Amino acid sequence: MLEDLQKSLHFPPFLWNIMLGCAAVLTGFIIKLLLTVFLKYTARNITDYSLVRSVLNRLGKPINYFLPILVFNMVMPFMELAPNPSAVLSKIVEICLIISFGFMLTGLVKVFEDYVYHTYDLKKEDNLRERKLRTQLQFVRKLAISMIMVLTFCAVLLSFDNLRKIGAGLLTGVGVGGIIVGFAAQRSLSNFLAGMQIAFTQPIRIDDVLVVEGEWGRVEEITLTYVVLAIWDERKLILPINYFIEKPFQNWTRTGSNILGTAFLYLDYNAPVDAIRTEFERLLEDHPLWDKRVKVVHVTNITDSVMEIRLLISARSSGKAFDLRCFLREKMMLFIQEKHPYCLPKTRAEFDKKPSDQLL
Repeated sequence: MLEDLQKSLHFPPFLWNIMLGCAAVLTGFIIKLLLTVFLKYTARNITDYSLVRSVLNRLGKPINYFLPILVFNMVMPFMELAPNPSAVLSKIVEICLIISFGFMLTGLVKVFEDYVYHTYDLKKEDNLRERKLRTQLQFVRKLAISMIMVLTFCAVLLSFDNLRKIGAGLLTGVGVGGIIVGFAAQRSLSNFLAGMQIAFTQPIRIDDVLVVEGEWGRVEEITLTYVVLAIWDERKLILPINYFIEKPFQNWTRTGSNILGTAFLYLDYNAPVDAIRTEFERLLEDHPLWDKRVKVVHVTNITDSVMEIRLLISARSSGKAFDLRCFLREKMMLFIQEKHPYCLPKTRAEFDKKPSDQLL
């Protein structure tokens, strides 16, 4: 049909090829535009997560390249080209199709990641399962995208006959080369294996609360080679991923986010422990930060000058436990100052009185 149209219009081959190529590219963009409008119309009333919106965000740019190249590839047989230019143009289009398809696959991986992120939301109070899945998903996503990129590169190379022959000739040197690369990249390989171990044994997960190198923070990111810890004061602690395989650290959310917290009072021996216990229980009653599991007051130590009173409480997370501990310290000290100021710590001293004749 296109050949009959060209003959009837009597266009020269050069102009015909340009017009046909431009029409193919324009058709691809029009198809993409119509598809985008239809999908946006479908998701117009959705304010929260939408699979359609995720597809538009993640696959929009790859499709911008893929569809015009695909339509151009479909109309190439109708172009009037000499054998050599036709072969070169066909090879270029083939490579562009492979690369754009590779980008589409990476976009699909990210669409799946968005879906899992929405389904397993970290904002839940008890988010242990969500943190497990997200930790594994981050590693699998990075590994999948890396494999897609490698396979795309290999597909481009294999599209050249000369490179196939060169590759076959180099196979004999792959063994020795692999050994050399293995020795040269021992550190990177150990980090990669540590990343796999962490992803599936999960000593740490995304959003876990850790104490590492004396710092308290949450796991913000786990890559193939390092872990980012967001410290409470907004600093970032970067650690190699094999650190969490080789060295000890504290994980406060390993099996759940519930935690116990303590606040200590140091008072004189005559402090009314029963009154302190009653006030402590009154403060905790109906307090939103307390999870109603544990509330205990104990005298845990007596020194030569004060006694140590421990206030033990429970909370649903380490952050809530910290805030509750600060609240209790403030209110209990205010209670003691107002109601029992005599039991604040004192320093006692005894002076021996000497007879007046010894002073002369």
